[in-house]
Amino acid sequence: MTTRIEKDWIFSAAVHFDNKFLINTYELTLSMVVETEATREQNIAMERIDYFLRNIIDSSVFIDSKETKAIENYQQAGLKVCILPEECYDQIIGMILLLKLNSILEQRLIITDLVLGSKLSDDVRFNIVAEVAENLYLGDSWWSNSSMSTIEGSKPNEKKNKIVKLFDDEWANLGLSWKETKQITQTR
Repeated sequence: MTTRIEKDWIFSAAVHFDNKFLINTYELTLSMVVETEATREQNIAMERIDYFLRNIIDSSVFIDSKETKAIENYQQAGLKVCILPEECYDQIIGMILLLKLNSILEQRLIITDLVLGSKLSDDVRFNIVAEVAENLYLGDSWWSNSSMSTIEGSKPNEKKNKIVKLFDDEWANLGLSWKETKQITQTR
């Protein structure tokens, strides 16, 4: 049996648009189909969405990939950036978020469509269907992988160092891995 669910989120993020830094509040509704029968995986999928929106996207700066100097300046200032393939219009943000969240969900839940509106767009809401986003932006980009990254080639705000980590699963580090880990308890 396929179950259809919806959930709403509100988050704040800035946009770099027309050489200006503008703060914006977004309202997001996700419509999803549950593809796993495992309740644990359903819960983890929802927690992944929540974590990504609250800890990665919230308080970040949406910016067009062509704005290389501004991207560098924001990163040097320690701000989280979310690099988009085009200017930061709500419908572009919505399509990229839909694709990224579907990547993070790894087929446990599938977002079929979303509704995104913001204060800067005068609360106009954009209804975005997965097929349209996939036709326009599916490819080998940060929004097509299941990591927490919002830029090409690294994790958000990743510090450069010379330590190489093999098989590092950032979701497992948060307790949001699909595989159940057994807790080892010590007896005294």
